[in-house]
Amino acid sequence: MAFNSTVETLPQMGRFSLRCKRENTVAMSKALGFELPSSISETAQSGNRSVLKLGPDEWMLTCLMEERSAIERSFAAIYPDAVHSLTDISSREVSIRISGPEAEELLTTSCPRDLAVLKSGRGVRTIFDSVQVILTREDNNQFRLDVWRSFVPHVMGLLTVAVAEFECGL
Repeated sequence: MAFNSTVETLPQMGRFSLRCKRENTVAMSKALGFELPSSISETAQSGNRSVLKLGPDEWMLTCLMEERSAIERSFAAIYPDAVHSLTDISSREVSIRISGPEAEELLTTSCPRDLAVLKSGRGVRTIFDSVQVILTREDNNQFRLDVWRSFVPHVMGLLTVAVAEFECGL
């Protein structure tokens, strides 16, 4: 049987770390243009923008690179009434997409998390080998790893070896 999954790095995207108190989430949602997720590991999306709730007061916002300035302006405009921290972390991370029928099994070669319980549209902080990553299940057979740029060669190396083992039937 042929190996039918792919591993690819995605084009650079805009990324922000957003921190705010619960009482300011309505204002944050208005500035963003859609509602922030309210449960940890939940995602929300509108157009090219998506948000993942990572903690009680923490979200990761992704967008097209050219949308960053507009997002920064929208959030700056509401800052006096809704204090928050919006930090551009676009250059810090690289996204890797793993997709196909063996995607989940491929990720289990270096991720200790039970991926079978991670539902589509959910994301979590986890470990891939010894590297902290953000893992999002975008669809049943499609995952995105957000990896700090300096760890990408290590993570891609592990994935390349795992793919080779799958292709050899190991």
